[in-house]
Amino acid sequence: MAFLDPVLGPLLTLNPLIIVLLISFIITVLITVIYKYTTNQNLMKQLKDEMKEFQKEMKELKNDPKKAMEVNKKAMQTNMKYMSHSMRSTLITFIPIILIFGWMNNSIAYEPIRPGEEFSIDASFSKNTQGTIELVVPEGITLITESEKTIKDDKATWVLKGEEGSYSNDKALEFKFNNEIEYKNLIISNKQEFAPVTQVVKDSKLKIIKINNQPMKVLNLFGWKIGWLGTYIIFSILLSMLLRKILKVY
Repeated sequence: MAFLDPVLGPLLTLNPLIIVLLISFIITVLITVIYKYTTNQNLMKQLKDEMKEFQKEMKELKNDPKKAMEVNKKAMQTNMKYMSHSMRSTLITFIPIILIFGWMNNSIAYEPIRPGEEFSIDASFSKNTQGTIELVVPEGITLITESEKTIKDDKATWVLKGEEGSYSNDKALEFKFNNEIEYKNLIISNKQEFAPVTQVVKDSKLKIIKINNQPMKVLNLFGWKIGWLGTYIIFSILLSMLLRKILKVY
C-alpha cells in the first residue's frame, strides 16, 4: 500500500492513537455521507420503524411462540429489504476502506525496531525437519547469539541488534539452509516504519522467516491494551452513532 504514503505518510509523525482517531473520523464521515445520498432515506426510515415495531410485537408475544415466529419472519423480510437498499453504498466504500486498512496494517500494526535494541528472528520449518541453518548478517547488524543454529522442534531463533538503516537487496539478511539461500529485508529506525514482519518461503522445508517486532498497542482501555483494528472499531462505532444522529441518517 506504498502508493498511499504520499497522502497518509505524514500522519506517521503523530501519536498512533491520534492516527487511528483521524482515520476513523475520515472513514466514518465518508461512509455516512455516501450512505445518506445513495439511499432513499424516507424508505430506510420506514423500514427501520417497521423493524422496531416487529421487535416490540415479539416481546409482547413471548407466550405465543407461533405468532412470534410469524412476526419474526416478517421482521427478517423487512431487514433483508433494508440490507439490500444499503448494499450500493457498501460497494462504493468497500475498496477505499480495504486499501486504507492495508496501509494501516503495514504502518502501525507493529512497533519499529530501534537502533541498538535487541530483537529476535525466527525460522520455522516443516514437521520433523533436522539439520542446521546459518544466518549471515550485513555490516551494521550484530548477532548476539551464534550464527549457525541447530533446528530444534522445527524452529531456529537468533537474537540481534543493529544500527539505524534499511537492510535490503545486497544488505538483506541471508539464511543458508540445505544449499538454499533466502533473503529477508529488515528496517531499524527511530521512525514509525518496519519491514514486513513475516516472509513465507515456497518450495522448501524452511517455511517462514519472522522478525519479532512487538505488536503496537494503540489504546489502553482500563488495562486492556488494544491494537489499531480494535481501536478503529471502537472509534468508528462511537463516531457513526454521533454522525448519524447529527445528519439524521436512517
